[in-house]
Amino acid sequence: MKLNTREADGYFARPDAAKTGILIYGGDAMRVALKRQQLLAALLGPAAEEEMRLSRLSGADLRKDPAQVLDAIKSVGFFPGQRAVFVDSANDSAAPAILSALEEWEPGDAQLVITAGQLKASSKLRKAFEGHRNAYAVGIYDDPPSRGEIERLLGEADIRDVPNDSMSALVDIANDIGPGDFARMVEKLSLYKHQDSAPLGLDDIEAVAPQSTEAALDDLLNIVAEGRTTEIGPVLSRLQAQGTQAVGLCIGATRHFRRLYAVASDPGGPAQGIGRVRPPLYGKRRDRVLRQAQGWGAHRLETALTVLTDTDLLLRSAGQTAPALALVERALIRLAMLSRAR
Repeated sequence: MKLNTREADGYFARPDAAKTGILIYGGDAMRVALKRQQLLAALLGPAAEEEMRLSRLSGADLRKDPAQVLDAIKSVGFFPGQRAVFVDSANDSAAPAILSALEEWEPGDAQLVITAGQLKASSKLRKAFEGHRNAYAVGIYDDPPSRGEIERLLGEADIRDVPNDSMSALVDIANDIGPGDFARMVEKLSLYKHQDSAPLGLDDIEAVAPQSTEAALDDLLNIVAEGRTTEIGPVLSRLQAQGTQAVGLCIGATRHFRRLYAVASDPGGPAQGIGRVRPPLYGKRRDRVLRQAQGWGAHRLETALTVLTDTDLLLRSAGQTAPALALVERALIRLAMLSRAR
């Protein structure tokens, strides 16, 4: 039987132990793996590995020894409780072994949990599970996680007091980063809020949210945008010691000032423009970017972008002989001085 997205979400949370098995397939391996982990945890409980109630095979294993999947579902464990056989990275070359196991399955056998990449509608494996009366097939697509899915992850991490503004921030972040990164972020949030009974705030989210650039580069760009000229040299030296290249610095600076320009030039004003930034900003970081955009104004930011464009062209010029980092440092100092001009 085929489950749609809404039905699948409910089934992953409360799987039926009497079913023969389930096929979970999709182009994003991380999304498929997360759903498989959720299903197995709900089906078997936390001690399945220790109690040897979960057998793991791979699709490649079945090509070499097709009988081992049938042996695994029929084997009797030492511990009581639900058993499962997990076959990872299956495809149609493993279909004969899996289809044989489906036919031979009887009540009391281990449940089959199969994961695969993207499968066409004509796939033997997909057609077998979709047409089976006691098994399910679920396609996992690259849709952003629903609010309910996010609430489930937070609940599993014991994060329950989430105001609306914090939930909105989490939804935006989940839409902009991969599912694995978001799951790791929730784990970090759980550790960050350990024994903290206060509601989840935007500052908490900002403290653990993935950053698009390294902290040192963020520090440098904030120093430049805020006109702190004397601090540019030491931070630039630290970035140089880390192996940062001049072209990368110029690209990062251009990205930062384009974002400021987008905020400052928004028809509804910077206060509305900051809400249109993607990926979205929250808490102190959002306030800082808003202050910078308001302080610079659209006109001076156009000048800043011209300076950075000219510097980028110089860096890429075949006839350029000046040290690349010196060119970037000169441009950044010029921008810092421009930020203080009135």
